[in-house]
Amino acid sequence: MIAFLEHFAIFFIIWWIVLFIVLPIGLRTQAEENDVAPGTVESAPARYRPFRTLAATTLISLALYCGWLLASSYFGFSFDDLPQMVPDFG
Repeated sequence: MIAFLEHFAIFFIIWWIVLFIVLPIGLRTQAEENDVAPGTVESAPARYRPFRTLAATTLISLALYCGWLLASSYFGFSFDDLPQMVPDFG
């Protein structure tokens, strides 16, 4: 059960980061569409598609998670190996 929660936590962190990357992609404001609804600001989204955003976020996150899982289980990489991968500029 603990292993499942660890994997879920890693997937959730990846998913949350990818969500903020995917949100602005393809988003057009009402001002750009020249169709500002009364009572809204011009920077409000013209057509917001939450299900498309959530599906794209989940698919990209799943691909990144599978890549991480492959790198950690097959190649043996862990978070402890990250400092050795970064070049030393000192």
